[in-house]
Amino acid sequence: MRGHDPVRGLLVGGLGALLTVGLTGSSLAAPPPNPSDSDIDGERAQVDANAARVGRLTGRLAEVEARLDAVLTEVALRREDASRAQVDLDRARWRHQEAEDRAAEAAEAARDVGDRLTALRRDMDSFAAESYQGGGAVNSLAAYLGASSPKDLLDRAHYLDAIGESHQAAMAELQHVSTDKANKDAAARDTLREARASADAALEAERVADAAYRAARDAEDEQRALAAEIERERDEVQEELDAARGRVEGLERQRRQYERWRQEEDDRLAALQVAPQQVDPGALAPGESHHTPGAPTPPSAANLAIETVVRRALAQVGVPYSWGGGNANGPTLGVRDGGVADAHGDYRKIGFDCSGLMLYAYAGIGIDIPKYSGYQYEAGRRVPLAEKRRGDLVFWATGGRVYHVALYLGDGMIVEAPYSGGHVRVTPMRYGGAMPYAVRLV
Repeated sequence: MRGHDPVRGLLVGGLGALLTVGLTGSSLAAPPPNPSDSDIDGERAQVDANAARVGRLTGRLAEVEARLDAVLTEVALRREDASRAQVDLDRARWRHQEAEDRAAEAAEAARDVGDRLTALRRDMDSFAAESYQGGGAVNSLAAYLGASSPKDLLDRAHYLDAIGESHQAAMAELQHVSTDKANKDAAARDTLREARASADAALEAERVADAAYRAARDAEDEQRALAAEIERERDEVQEELDAARGRVEGLERQRRQYERWRQEEDDRLAALQVAPQQVDPGALAPGESHHTPGAPTPPSAANLAIETVVRRALAQVGVPYSWGGGNANGPTLGVRDGGVADAHGDYRKIGFDCSGLMLYAYAGIGIDIPKYSGYQYEAGRRVPLAEKRRGDLVFWATGGRVYHVALYLGDGMIVEAPYSGGHVRVTPMRYGGAMPYAVRLV
């Protein structure tokens, strides 16, 4: 064993002291800012207050949007009522015109019958006058007595018979024509009266349907305006919240930088006084990891896939909603639906509907899902809605029928293609009408 060398110990101790003094002096870097706990707590309180306001406004917006959905349904129904009333009115007007045409024909026929009736009455009056002036049956006897020969007598008999038959036929025709004219006049009046009543009823039905449709549209405009106002206020508060979160993150980042700097300085000082220990890899216990405690865990393949899906969906924010739009390659031209989508011109827009956006997002990782939200609900593993996580599909339904789908982003947010007239957006998760399960595809 070597003896203690007092000279060597003095030299080593003096060198260590000199190094320590040098490091604690001017050679140390200036420390970064170290925000106080009160500064951080104050900004966190602001975050909490703004988050609470955003939550309340989001709740109000969800209620208004729910009422808007109901109003949109009512608008669609009233639009159908108005369309039906218009069709009924067109038919009634056609029947009225047809009745007027028939009435005109009947009037013309009645005039013809009247002319015939006038002529018959004139003939009858003339025959009656002649019979009265000639003495009736006596005149007939005189006609026989005045015959100059048997042939003349026979001719006069035939003539008198013809006059009698003509009189009887004229009387029968007069009665028939009078009855026919009365029937035609009555039929024309009845047909025209019924047609006018039908047209009046159809016109009133159209007026009522139009009024109901206008009232429904006014209600829709009112709810849209209210939703827009609440959404504007919420967006303003969201901006304040984001700014406050940014300030908190900045302060916390400064705190971490300061603590890291202090730890690094402490380590440097300790390294001058204590020799670093070498770690023998063979000395590690079986199963012990070389991973440094506190270091971030490398992302898994599943996490990378989910981030790809989320990134593809978020890249479409602001793209127009287009009913029937979107496929695996991106936004496409929408299609006609004969209703609300047509009113917003979706068939002229290039964009996504809700299921089209989900199809596009998952196509980025090679997962092909149907372009129908109801089938997408059957496409993967269902998990309770309370256990949803980033990348899951969330759904809404009414009467047991799925009508909407969105991508859950985490932290209570979703990305969705909402409705005709809207755009792809990021918005808080709505729980009213949500299906009890989310669908996990990764």
